[in-house]
Amino acid sequence: MDDHDDDDSSSRRRSRRFFDFDCPTCSANNPMDDGFRNGDEIRCYYCSMDFQVRVTEDGGLKLREI
Repeated sequence: MDDHDDDDSSSRRRSRRFFDFDCPTCSANNPMDDGFRNGDEIRCYYCSMDFQVRVTEDGGLKLREI
């Protein structure tokens, strides 16, 4: 495997689409039919907190309160 393959794999993980999230503020699960991905802004349907979506290099979801 060359470096180009690693870049493609990392890029695919970071462009991954998610279809639900657990709110870090109130712990409620929030399904989202349209999904969301890196850089999107989302809102918890229960506590109304807004978050900026970040996808880590390994494809994990991180939410930052905005």
